[in-house]
Amino acid sequence: MEIFIKDEFIKLGQALKLAGLVGSGVEAKDVILNGEVKVNGEVDLRRGKKVYVGDTFEFAGETVVVSKKE
Repeated sequence: MEIFIKDEFIKLGQALKLAGLVGSGVEAKDVILNGEVKVNGEVDLRRGKKVYVGDTFEFAGETVVVSKKE
């Protein structure tokens, strides 16, 4: 799966919502704090973690690539 952003980065919680993997910011916070999300292969517990173009994150069996919106 791939998401497209217009800025240099997106916060992890927002990226999860953009990818449609969670329905709300509260849900994003919960799954991140529970250690269910990996960024570039490593668990990250910060929902404010900046995810940049070229990074990947994983949740619920889905791997998402962050790409630049043209």
